[in-house]
Amino acid sequence: MAPMAELVVETVEDPRSFESLKEEWNELLRASRSESLFLTWEWLWTWWKHLSDGRRLRLLTVRCGRELIAIAPLAVRPPRVRRLLPFRAVEFLGSGLIGSDYLDVIIRGGKEQGACHALADFLQHEKLMLELTQLERRSCVAETLAAELKRRGWRLSETKTEVCPFINLSGHSWQSYLATLGPEHRYNFLRRLKNLMKQFEVRFEQVHTEEQRREALPLLIALHNLRWRNRGSSEAFCTADLVSFHDELSRLALVQGWLRLFVLRLDGKPAAALYGFGYHRVFYYFQAGFDPRYGKYSVGLVTMGLAIKSAIEEGAEGYDLLHGDEPYKFHWTRAARELGRLELYPPGARGLLYKGTLAVSRATRRMARCVLPKTVADWIVTGRGLPFGNGRDAAATR
Repeated sequence: MAPMAELVVETVEDPRSFESLKEEWNELLRASRSESLFLTWEWLWTWWKHLSDGRRLRLLTVRCGRELIAIAPLAVRPPRVRRLLPFRAVEFLGSGLIGSDYLDVIIRGGKEQGACHALADFLQHEKLMLELTQLERRSCVAETLAAELKRRGWRLSETKTEVCPFINLSGHSWQSYLATLGPEHRYNFLRRLKNLMKQFEVRFEQVHTEEQRREALPLLIALHNLRWRNRGSSEAFCTADLVSFHDELSRLALVQGWLRLFVLRLDGKPAAALYGFGYHRVFYYFQAGFDPRYGKYSVGLVTMGLAIKSAIEEGAEGYDLLHGDEPYKFHWTRAARELGRLELYPPGARGLLYKGTLAVSRATRRMARCVLPKTVADWIVTGRGLPFGNGRDAAATR
């Protein structure tokens, strides 16, 4: 029997090398147990181009001979003095404002233990803390990597952070799914849809072409911002970089067949829009908006229901409402997945310093939320915007 080839870990710090990994990256992702939209090359490459915000690329690849076995999609985050984080840290690509969920290490199925062992050996002399966020708790591969580092003397902290409401659509027709809803919500949706169809010509249009995308995406953004104008504003499309990210990502997603962008028109006028993705038989609901002039008709409620209906009709096995425990999401489902954060501190005094500084930073930000005016507190907590400017509602990104 031929001896097993040694696993070799390499660092990718050049964006051109990252770009060239596209085909290998997505093939590996399909062969892993971490497969999700937010770990595709398209999502993370687009994030890097538009939203990396001073980070230094630090992808780690693991190969067995020429075969790609694993990717740890990492970057080095610079100090954030305004957030009282005066040190660098290693985190996942896709972290931050954009709202990526289910981040993880990508490892070929069946190779998890060996690849994590190799990555931990490579990282054990790392001098920076690892802050790994938006992990699906108790099912992410990163937990295996964390356990390997803990055995090498690293301190580990795990925190539950969010939930992702999730609808299991497997085996459901539209009618059978409706039967799972609470009677009040089911009646409310059907009544609102019926009333709309009585009063308007109702069209629920899905984007299929580049021309339609170029019209619908700005419309979605305008409707979303219009909906939030008098509610404290939203961070979803609050910067030019975020808009550029979604413009490029939606174009790539359309080419791949992933884009799910809908516009609800009443008598030909746009009343609401919904933006999501269909990937690996899961519909990811990402963002929506509606014209407040149609608010009394519950066009947001109707649009969500019609998008779920469309997902069922195309054969989706799940409809993921992504992070956030807003009550409206639980009108559509009772199930949810937990997200968490793993923090790993290197052995010795440096790791203790990181841990202590992070604890002080979080305590200070919690206090700011309690005692300071919202605009000032938001500036301290998020590190974005100017004090006494327009406050951003961090919970309003979905």
